[in-house]
Amino acid sequence: MTGQATWLDQARDAHRRGDDAAESAALDGAIRADRTNIAAILAMAELKRRLADDRAAGSFYRLALGVAAQARSVPPALHPGLQRAEAFLAATEKAFADHLLGQLRGAGIDAAGATPRVAEALRMLAGEQPLYLQQPSMFYFPGLAQRAFFDRADFDWVPAVEAATAAIRAELAALIADTADRFGPYVTASADRPPPNNPLLDKPDWGAAWLWKDGEIAEGIAMLCPQALAALAQAPQPVIPGRAPLALFSRLKPGTHIQPHHGMLNTRLICHLPLVVPDGCGLRVGAETREWREGELMIFDDSFEHEAWNRGTSDRTVMLFEIWRPDIGADERDQLTRIFSAIDSYSE
Repeated sequence: MTGQATWLDQARDAHRRGDDAAESAALDGAIRADRTNIAAILAMAELKRRLADDRAAGSFYRLALGVAAQARSVPPALHPGLQRAEAFLAATEKAFADHLLGQLRGAGIDAAGATPRVAEALRMLAGEQPLYLQQPSMFYFPGLAQRAFFDRADFDWVPAVEAATAAIRAELAALIADTADRFGPYVTASADRPPPNNPLLDKPDWGAAWLWKDGEIAEGIAMLCPQALAALAQAPQPVIPGRAPLALFSRLKPGTHIQPHHGMLNTRLICHLPLVVPDGCGLRVGAETREWREGELMIFDDSFEHEAWNRGTSDRTVMLFEIWRPDIGADERDQLTRIFSAIDSYSE
């Protein structure tokens, strides 16, 4: 008789006798002998559930699901048990959240009355909101605040940039009216690199008219958009040869959706100066969604997962540029500039 048959027979015999302790001992022995024994783990979860020990049942159900996720294959006979595990955990997590939030409401604390950070913590605790963190695709700088959006009132240069909105919008209109269309697809492929896996590749739906590109003012822009360049000069833009400053008019055509993605760096913030914004447009960064307001800068950390859309009936255009994060000092900015320059020089 195999070891598995031994514990199974012992557990079944104990269950028939109503001897919960003996059943538990048999299952415990099986699990200690083989932590990947999904059948024994599920049986222990069911026993704990019958004994009304939901917290213990939940821990065994989680273990069973974790083992199943790592297994090369799971026998079909175990699938119903794993489905029961998922349903049980979903129900108990909701019951826990309802209990917790009910207790807190009784103490005068809820998502409506709590501070923004406490409210966000409660939403995550209740399973209503995922945890979003900085996840830059190229370079991570440690120790920075995990903050998706930044308050424009915290930057002394913002009023000067916002004051130029009307003049910049007029330059945009002249640029669009010009016979030489300066807008091209924002997502493009390099000739010597694999194309990015992006549904907007080479499509004009997300268009870019560059003001600064690869650290240089785009050709002819000094004459066409002097007000835009003057406004950009007010902001603490990174200056990295061959890389930054970076600035453009970013246009989303109606029906365009920029899929969730992460930016390359968490050392910068992205700024949007909204110039033309129809109804139905929005930006989600992490867990928070905002709408652009013409003439009001929106400043965010694009190393968080973010997405944008235009569900309106006309184009949405912002002036997009990047700035140094304010919590990175001058010495570190200089060192980071040298690091990025060294990275870029590797292929030269």
